[in-house]
Amino acid sequence: MKKIAILGSTGSIGTQTLEIVRDNPELQVVGLAAGTNIELLEKQVREFQPKLVSLQREEDCKELKTRLADLEVQIIPGMEGLLAIAEMEEAQILVTAIVGMIGIRPTIAAIKKGKDIALANKETLVTAGHIIMPLAAKMGVSILPVDSEHSAIFQSMQGENKDRISKLLITASGGPFRGRTRQQLAQVQLEDALKHPNWSMGHKITIDSATLVNKGLEVMEAKWLFGVRLDQIQVVVHPQSIIHSMVEYVDGGIIAQLGTPDMKLPIQYALFYPDRRPMAGKRVDFYELGSITFEKPDMETFTGFKLAMRAAAEGGSMPTVFNAANERAVSLFLGRKIRFLQIPEMIELCMDAHHSIENPSVEEILRTEQETYELIRRRTE
Repeated sequence: MKKIAILGSTGSIGTQTLEIVRDNPELQVVGLAAGTNIELLEKQVREFQPKLVSLQREEDCKELKTRLADLEVQIIPGMEGLLAIAEMEEAQILVTAIVGMIGIRPTIAAIKKGKDIALANKETLVTAGHIIMPLAAKMGVSILPVDSEHSAIFQSMQGENKDRISKLLITASGGPFRGRTRQQLAQVQLEDALKHPNWSMGHKITIDSATLVNKGLEVMEAKWLFGVRLDQIQVVVHPQSIIHSMVEYVDGGIIAQLGTPDMKLPIQYALFYPDRRPMAGKRVDFYELGSITFEKPDMETFTGFKLAMRAAAEGGSMPTVFNAANERAVSLFLGRKIRFLQIPEMIELCMDAHHSIENPSVEEILRTEQETYELIRRRTE
């Protein structure tokens, strides 16, 4: 029996992780953490019977405790709850599926307790990769990528000598606005940005895909996850989303991982690595597919991606500024308070105002995040 804990159980990755648990009785859930979705978390607790549960707010935890009075379950609010779940003695692997830098401290806590990490919280490595990866190596802990692109790279590296990698090729669908001009992007509405052509994801990551910011974050994450230089990472627009990413080796050979656009495959691969388990679902039909195509990303139209590459090159605390500014700008866009093209404008404003810290501590990362939030608050109120 493999025991798992999930941070972000009511989100897109969290709910799909629990679908995999349903199909694999050798998996047992011991801890669940959610943000504010009391209704869904109550259903999950009743079905999966975890020992420890957390919600963001104390008042929500009190309500959940009343609802679950007939069950023996411990409920702890906020960061204290996230840390408690991350450090659970019983859990062998922690699925980090929460959005944002709130995932840094629980991830570090879990690594220090020797837990493997099924990583879906990309912000952790984007902002604190210089802390996370050396710590994981020191503790002998595996960081198993759940992101489809990073999982594809990870799968394409199996059985290969990592020192023989020449280049990582990260694929991008191009999002719903591929091929549009900046003039056209100025007119897009929230509903347009939430219509991803291939993937079903949460709202935040769907907007990140529409701006191509997500691809920039993935480049930063890949740098730390696979220990490569930035000039060894190339983004390729592949609208069909069948090739999830590729690895080119020094002899020119390229190994790719292909499949339908379904997040359950990389989640299940992380949970059972190095084993592969049967999984129901649609398979790629190459006769039906017919052809696949590739393009260069348009960095002049999608300036969020260009800013991401600037942040990655500068390093230090600049990726934290990029990530925090994007997080807050996307939130404002989802609330219909700013326009689509204002997202990269806000990111650039915050990056230009920041004096980078070369090797930031966790405290400095979190302080930089709050300073970035405050700058955007002052500019938008």
